[in-house]
Amino acid sequence: MRMLRLPVAYMPLVDAAPLIVAQEMGFARNEGLELDLIAAPSWSSVRDMLAFGRVDAAHLLSPVPVAMALGMGGVSTALSAVMVLSMNGDVIGVSRRLEQALRDIGHPFDFRDPFAAGAALARIAPDGLTIGAPFPFSMHVELLHRWFAATPLADIPVTIRTVPPPLMADALAASEIDAFCVGEPWGSVSVEAGYGALLLPGKAIWSFAPEKVLAVRTEWAETEPHLLGRLMRAVWRASRWLADPAARTAASEILSRPAWLDLPPEMIDRALAGRLVVSGRGEERQVDRFVEFHAGATGFPWPSQAKWIASRLAARTGGDRAAAMERAAQVFRPDIYRSQLAGIGADMPGANEKVEGALHHPTQVPAVEGEVVLQPDAFLDGQIFDPYAD
Repeated sequence: MRMLRLPVAYMPLVDAAPLIVAQEMGFARNEGLELDLIAAPSWSSVRDMLAFGRVDAAHLLSPVPVAMALGMGGVSTALSAVMVLSMNGDVIGVSRRLEQALRDIGHPFDFRDPFAAGAALARIAPDGLTIGAPFPFSMHVELLHRWFAATPLADIPVTIRTVPPPLMADALAASEIDAFCVGEPWGSVSVEAGYGALLLPGKAIWSFAPEKVLAVRTEWAETEPHLLGRLMRAVWRASRWLADPAARTAASEILSRPAWLDLPPEMIDRALAGRLVVSGRGEERQVDRFVEFHAGATGFPWPSQAKWIASRLAARTGGDRAAAMERAAQVFRPDIYRSQLAGIGADMPGANEKVEGALHHPTQVPAVEGEVVLQPDAFLDGQIFDPYAD
């Protein structure tokens, strides 16, 4: 098999692991690929590198290709989300000033209860908050808005400011933001530097949220299906390897290297294990499935999730919700996933869409290949999103 070099953009985050591991552990090489992984300084850079052909694939925020399909953000290149790379993995944190104010009113920093955390934060900041998030079209922003709406944070002024993940700790230290929602390890970097404390995991708001996707230009997917398949198979096998607890130490060491995240492996290991240090006091909190790469058919790109994202974006911008959801459903591509990963052991659900937020326990669902056990995916407010009814 002839070795081909494939340029792929990514942001230095723990959830870029499937791409990094695919390259470092030889899964890409086994498919005849050499992944040229290009770190970007911001999510707009990742988007633009992909949209304008600098790279052929990208580790991308799940709402970005949906927003582009809806004409948002100024870049209209058609993208396809061919796989979900990760579920969850975000943290919400606060500055040291807010941390102390929260402790003064008895907040326990239990890293679990979004309602108590929201009420406490609204109580100590009645004049408002500025919260950093990595990009306007991101799961971080969607989680924040869902949290605001369900808690007393809805009653105070909140501004969401765009801050690239690697700069989040600096923005907190400079008092440019009061709080943040960001993917690991950048929340933990703020804690380690003494700039803030972690308040909640993102999964406390949506317990199985599609965080990043493997995105390609739709035209490229149509003209290079064999190359795309090789990339997808390498990434899927890397994700399966990451799901093995015995691989965690090696994965942490790989991601910690200067070429990738350039951070202590212990910090990365904590994110992979869901064992997070939430404050400078050394308090640890365990979050099961803090970030997920494989279980529960993680990789399957459900159009119902794209519809949920589109419905949220349309609701905030006054767009036609039904039309937005229809366009979004064309962005997440289970047809490509099924055709490219058939026969290699990937779990294939029997349906292409599902009700989002309905599961409170692991649930086996019909499968056309393998055994699909979906993970709990409840929203904090108990509401569901039915893609057929909405």
